[in-house]
Amino acid sequence: MMTSELRKKQRMEAEEQMQQNGDTGSPSPMNIATPSSAGGVTDSAIPVGQRILHDTDPIQVNIDVALDSAPEELREGLRQIVLGHNVPYFYRPGCSSDVPYIWQVGFERSADIPSGSYEARTIARGGPQSRILIRYSRAVDAFRALGQVLTAARTAELAVDGSSDRALRAPDFVISEKAQFETLALMIDCSRNGVLSVPNVYAMLRNMALMGFNMLQLYTEDTYKVAGEPFFGYLRGGYTQDELRAIDDYAFSVGIEVVPCIQTLGHLGQILQWPRYAGLRDTNEVILSRLPETYALLEKLIATVSAPLRSKRIHIGMDEAYGVGEGRFRSMFGAQEGTAIFVEHLARVHAICAKRGLRAMIWSDMLFCLAAKNNALYAYYDQSNNPADALSKVEGIPPDVDLVFWDYYHTAPEIYARKIQQHRDLGCDSPWMASGAWTWSRLWCYLPFSFESNRASLTAAKSPEGRVASFMLTIWGDEGNECDFFSALPVMLYAGNHTYTDRTEIDPAFMENTFSAICGGSLGDWMNASRIDDIPQDAGHMDARSQLPSNMSKWLLWEDPMLSFMSPQYAALDLETHYTQIADRLLDCALSSTNSGRSAVPGRPNSVRYPLNRLLRMPGLLARVLSLKCHLRDKLTVPYRAGDRAALLQVVETRLRPLIEAQRELWLYHRSRWHRIYKPFGWETLELRYGGLTARLQTMYDRMVAYSLQQSGSTLRRSRAIGVAAGISRHPALLPQRSRNPSKSGDIGITTIASEVPDLLLGESSSAINSSVPPGPSMSTDEGSGLSVGAVPAWLPVTMPDSDPAVVGSASSPPGEPVATVSLGWPVTAVATTAATTVAMVTDTSAVCAFGNLAMTTANQPEPTMTPFPQHNFHHHPSSVSSNSAFNNSSNSHVTTINALGVRELGGEGDFWLQPAPLLPPELDPLAGVPSGIGSLGEETDDIIDSIPELEEDLHCIYENSHTSLLLDYGRVTAPSRLG
Repeated sequence: MMTSELRKKQRMEAEEQMQQNGDTGSPSPMNIATPSSAGGVTDSAIPVGQRILHDTDPIQVNIDVALDSAPEELREGLRQIVLGHNVPYFYRPGCSSDVPYIWQVGFERSADIPSGSYEARTIARGGPQSRILIRYSRAVDAFRALGQVLTAARTAELAVDGSSDRALRAPDFVISEKAQFETLALMIDCSRNGVLSVPNVYAMLRNMALMGFNMLQLYTEDTYKVAGEPFFGYLRGGYTQDELRAIDDYAFSVGIEVVPCIQTLGHLGQILQWPRYAGLRDTNEVILSRLPETYALLEKLIATVSAPLRSKRIHIGMDEAYGVGEGRFRSMFGAQEGTAIFVEHLARVHAICAKRGLRAMIWSDMLFCLAAKNNALYAYYDQSNNPADALSKVEGIPPDVDLVFWDYYHTAPEIYARKIQQHRDLGCDSPWMASGAWTWSRLWCYLPFSFESNRASLTAAKSPEGRVASFMLTIWGDEGNECDFFSALPVMLYAGNHTYTDRTEIDPAFMENTFSAICGGSLGDWMNASRIDDIPQDAGHMDARSQLPSNMSKWLLWEDPMLSFMSPQYAALDLETHYTQIADRLLDCALSSTNSGRSAVPGRPNSVRYPLNRLLRMPGLLARVLSLKCHLRDKLTVPYRAGDRAALLQVVETRLRPLIEAQRELWLYHRSRWHRIYKPFGWETLELRYGGLTARLQTMYDRMVAYSLQQSGSTLRRSRAIGVAAGISRHPALLPQRSRNPSKSGDIGITTIASEVPDLLLGESSSAINSSVPPGPSMSTDEGSGLSVGAVPAWLPVTMPDSDPAVVGSASSPPGEPVATVSLGWPVTAVATTAATTVAMVTDTSAVCAFGNLAMTTANQPEPTMTPFPQHNFHHHPSSVSSNSAFNNSSNSHVTTINALGVRELGGEGDFWLQPAPLLPPELDPLAGVPSGIGSLGEETDDIIDSIPELEEDLHCIYENSHTSLLLDYGRVTAPSRLG
């Protein structure tokens, strides 16, 4: 820990608080405050005398790592971290910098530093540069020290006040830590659908090194290639020998050992499902022991997976091998005691490993379950179940096999300590302790319970009673690997910080600072993302023994929308408000974290404080879907049972239709994010889930509309026109966005004319359409809230064939008697006209487009300009773009315009955001024909998209949907050359 006066003061205050609370009823070690509206965390989570750093506050310190003079063993790893790690503090060699303060960091291996320790000390201060020397004994400790220097830089920024910048100008500190474990390992599941791509393994390794991890295990059941065994990795994204060798080389450069982690007994269903291996089945998941062919295959697997790696250790699995000896084994060899079968098999696999000089480790659960003759986890965690007696009747476990005790569920340290002792009773002098980051069976890591359970296991693992030499954090992907594994970074950091202190509590402010400095995210905002799985009324409840945290967001997302059989479980909860608040905050954080247009600090391509907050878009989009989906069935059943078809249609158009659009956006983003971090195989499983949900929502919509109109078929087209009116905010024609600050949004409405709306839709009152439209995507501006929406692009309107332009009235004096108003909350206005399908061209201060018989107009605002993509290999219409002329409505035969994108400046030079249009029937889509002058993307689309790194993810997200025309409105952008 940092030994400065400020850190000492923080520790003393934390100790006093813990003594007051006591060990048993103390609050969560990571009770991070909810983010304030201005960003960061509230004052209660910031130590006295420190200020809040907002995302827009400029970086004050450059960390200049002396690469040329660094020890040989560190040089390549330091280069990879400095050049590749996405945090704003590093100075990139060869770039100029106008950051006022520079801290130059050097390294020295020292025999005076005990193993597992380091010391980072200021050796020169004052002037434009200060020098810091890191002395270390192990490579991993040197990288951990660098992470703490980054933390010191952020802490110094927090300590600056208006009168003094001494903490930055002349830093004076000594940082020293000692690891409590010889090995701090991370295991990543690469077998439950998602296989991390190699570049993302590298990204994970960089984070691990700065946190202090020195081992990585990639859990691969069948996801690695084996010569002569074509079904290993088949359609599963298996790692090749070259990929594993590249991962090992990269890990070695940052002080991390890569250990193979495979299965040699259970969890082999992906392989045993193939007829080629039918003869090796005991059960569907368990391989047949005692068979010579089994051990020939296992020897090939062990040789293959260990060959490209430097490590002489191997994890051979053998967990959850339920039914071992109960399938074909019983038929071939007769009924035998399960523990005896297990130990015999372990001995034979151990011999294979020993022949290759490999030290094996196994998961320990089957020893306990077989002894209790109970496959349930209860048998594993039963404090009275000690398998020592059962093992005394057989040959026993080979002495050089390490047992890994895994427990992800308990929150009391004494439970872990007693079970660790039982492992020693089995003859294992140095068992491993494995805990978990709760990424499985959910779409975002559940941080609160992860912190609670890891606090208990880490405390036990460091205690005199349960002390172990090796601790492992696991990241699992059960049930399809829907979760972004990078959402577990805070838990990884927590384990790293806990490893490098002998204390049982971690200061929340220290966690906030290290997460920001090392990972580039705001921990308070990430804690807020975990609230998608909170049950509001029970959020603070936690069982001291064991508690399975809620995964409400998962089952609420995939729950059938029509049947909604779980809705009685949450009927009394206000989930709509709960999820709306989460969505607003997270989408705001995700957008403000982008660096697409902010003026970058010279010398660093990324000057945003919290670049990692961009990942919060996933839970933000999910929360927006859930805010619309929760209670949907209840809202539909009320008018349905009352026989009020008009009110039913109102709910359908103002709730169900936005849900369909929001769910589509979530699917597209999830797809884009998946293909960025995982290999493509496995996504098909999740896409089938999204496809099923999409189909059910569409069926629900069609049936509700047909029932409401008492008709079906062609009348649905008319209902869609009204739906477009109610959901006008989604169409890029007006580029509308809801303000992040509701107080800055106007309450402008849409008016319709009775003669243009079917009587059935209106009923006896105007309640058919009166409703508040759910919010659209949050946006960001230079003020930090709100968005200045430009006028309708002058190039958008198209005069339809055989129609004459018509004069359109304003919102204050619409032509006709208004009978209904829809409150939008966006600064746009729509009025009905008798202009049929005509689109009127008006002056530079307003513009109009038509949806059938419904026309919309914006307020008086500056007119943006439109610039097409580069000319090469593009299909352009010959006419020039003009604000007062009609366009040829012909479209290019090579491009089908299904969607449109509005590109809107967010308040900085070159700062763009994309807004997808909803899919509309051709007769309702004003962009069904590509207007002349609009650049239509041809075969080089991917190359063009790749040339826009700030927008690559969003552009791919939309473009992959189908052939798409991009309508670009650069507005006041001053750096359009960045778009290729």
